[in-house]
Amino acid sequence: MIKPRIPHDETTRLQTLRRLKILDTPPEEPFDRVTRLAKRLFGVETVLVSLVDENRQWFKSRQGLDACETSRGISFCGHAILDHEILVVEDALLDERFFDNPLVTDDPKIRFYAGCPLVVANGSAIGTLCLIDPAPRQMDQDELYLLRDLATMVQENLAALDMATTDELTGISNRRGFHMLAEKSLATCQRLNRKVSVLVFDLDDFKLINDRLGHVEGDNALKDFSSCLLDTFRDCDVIGRTGGDEFCAFLGGADEQVLPDLLDRLSDKLQDRCYQEGRPFEVKFSVGSYSSMPGFKTTLVDLLSQADGRMYGKKHESKAESRASAPFAGSPDAVAASMAEDIWSI
Repeated sequence: MIKPRIPHDETTRLQTLRRLKILDTPPEEPFDRVTRLAKRLFGVETVLVSLVDENRQWFKSRQGLDACETSRGISFCGHAILDHEILVVEDALLDERFFDNPLVTDDPKIRFYAGCPLVVANGSAIGTLCLIDPAPRQMDQDELYLLRDLATMVQENLAALDMATTDELTGISNRRGFHMLAEKSLATCQRLNRKVSVLVFDLDDFKLINDRLGHVEGDNALKDFSSCLLDTFRDCDVIGRTGGDEFCAFLGGADEQVLPDLLDRLSDKLQDRCYQEGRPFEVKFSVGSYSSMPGFKTTLVDLLSQADGRMYGKKHESKAESRASAPFAGSPDAVAASMAEDIWSI
């Protein structure tokens, strides 16, 4: 058996796959419709939408197979994603890469395999639409065209899913995507009896950046903040833009003791980024957090509500202190001048 090589764009490929937020999600009809159709058209025993993760291949849709994943090291699809062309193995017993593969010698006793790479917009092949059968067979040119057409349908479904759960401006999860991932992470933490923490962020004086500097700079502020969130938090944490200038983070297995250091690092990264990019503003934020102890059953909505209330409480306190310390605190012009000075502090 020959294990599949690692693609030259492996880092980008894995980042792209994980950004889709599709791994370990329930079956979905748009994908199942394609695999059902392929099984009927080609008359094979098994059809899969296989996504190749770091150490496994996971099946978003499967017809004719009970397993939901296998090791990447023994996968046929790991070989198929090395090229953008369809990989056809007419008889696995006659192929030096696969003749002693456990998927060939044991169940499901693969003899025939055809895998069309699923290539997304950035050129990464994240998986395959593949046909599997226990009997050797060949494919003619029309069948190859048909398999590619069906794979294109899967790629379109992946693109639609990406657009539905990703914020177009910042590239992080949108509200729907954040809730999907955070709900899944919360359920896992509750099952494992682990702590969780949530944070709700709101950018300070964001409207003033838009009004005085224009929406391009406002967009830059949102992108800077999103980028710094990703740099600050762990890969396993869930980050999302849930409103215009509102962001959330879900931290599984973390309590309030780690949050001060995280927020200090976030503030430092924001300051450094604004300076390095030559921004005519500082990105500042208000944040509220809430942590749930092990064994405490709650919902994501309740956690976010608690953190949101704390965030707005701190935001109001900060505004009150700013007004009290400003000259002519009761004057609207003085307050506006003070805010403008803060915006142009770099």
